[in-house]
Amino acid sequence: RHSWPSALTLRIAMLGKGLLLVGLVVLWTHIYRCTFVNIDKTMHFFPISVEHAIYKFNEDQSDELAYKFLRVRRSQRKIFSHIYLVDMEMGRTICKKHDEDIDNCPLQQGPEEKKVRCIYIMRTIGWFTNFTIFNSTCTQI
Repeated sequence: RHSWPSALTLRIAMLGKGLLLVGLVVLWTHIYRCTFVNIDKTMHFFPISVEHAIYKFNEDQSDELAYKFLRVRRSQRKIFSHIYLVDMEMGRTICKKHDEDIDNCPLQQGPEEKKVRCIYIMRTIGWFTNFTIFNSTCTQI
């Protein structure tokens, strides 16, 4: 007589633990896929992510003049990953894109002046120098 309630109680407890585990897995998956958090723009591999995004932007442009970094508007990282959101502004310089030291090159002035705001979502594996750009959007400002 006493074994039936104990077996039922044990099964209910196991079912509850199973549902809790499934709930935690669903929650973990949601957090892992969706959540970007603000980070210091000097932390982790964010600075080399910015450098790579600028390099790719310049390489992909038909313009022979280089754009250089102006400022970071937003620096974020996806929780528990190496995926970064880079939101930055760049300005068109008077230097060609394959010149050295573009960072010290003056910006275009007057009618040739152009600035862009770009948002990149990318994975950076810094110790392998591996970059994957998942999405990028640039608009002239």
